Amino acid sequence: MLKRACLTVAVMVVSLSAEPPAQSASAEAQIRNIVAAQAAAWNRGDGAAYAKDVGADVSFTNLFGMVLYGAPEFAKRHSQILATFYKGTTKVQQVRRIRFVTPDVAIVDIDNEIRGVKSLPPGIAVPPDGVLKTQLMEVFVRHGDRWVVEAYHNVDTKPAN
Repeated sequence: MLKRACLTVAVMVVSLSAEPPAQSASAEAQIRNIVAAQAAAWNRGDGAAYAKDVGADVSFTNLFGMVLYGAPEFAKRHSQILATFYKGTTKVQQVRRIRFVTPDVAIVDIDNEIRGVKSLPPGIAVPPDGVLKTQLMEVFVRHGDRWVVEAYHNVDTKPAN
C-alpha cells in the first residue's frame, strides 16, 4: 500500500513538472519567431531592432571575446557593428536545437552565418568566401507571456582538419 502511494505521488510530481506538449510547441514557435526577427533586423542594419527581445540584464559574449551586460550595451554594440565592418552583410540563422531546461527556460543552439563580410577588426581574418560562420547559443527565459534572451554567447567555428 505504501509503495503504491509513493509511486502515485512520484507520477503526479513528474506530470506536474512536465510542460504540456502544446505549450512546448507554442513556446518553440515563439522562440523561432524571435530568432527569425533577429536575422531580419540584422539584414536591415537595425541594431535596436536586433536587440528588441533581449532581457534588461542580458549577458553578451561576442565572437571577438568582448563581454558586455545589459540591453542598452547589446543594442549599442550591434548598432556599431552594423554601421561599420558588418554594414551591408546578411545573417542566416538555422536553429540547430531548442532544449527546454524548464518550461520557462530554453537553451537555443543556432548555426549562424554572416554573408558578405569584407572587413573585420584588426587581427581577425576575413574568410576567403566572405562568409563568417559561428555557433550562437541563446538562453531564453519566459517572463509572463514573453520570451527574452538573457544570455547570448557567440563563437566562430573552425574549419575541419
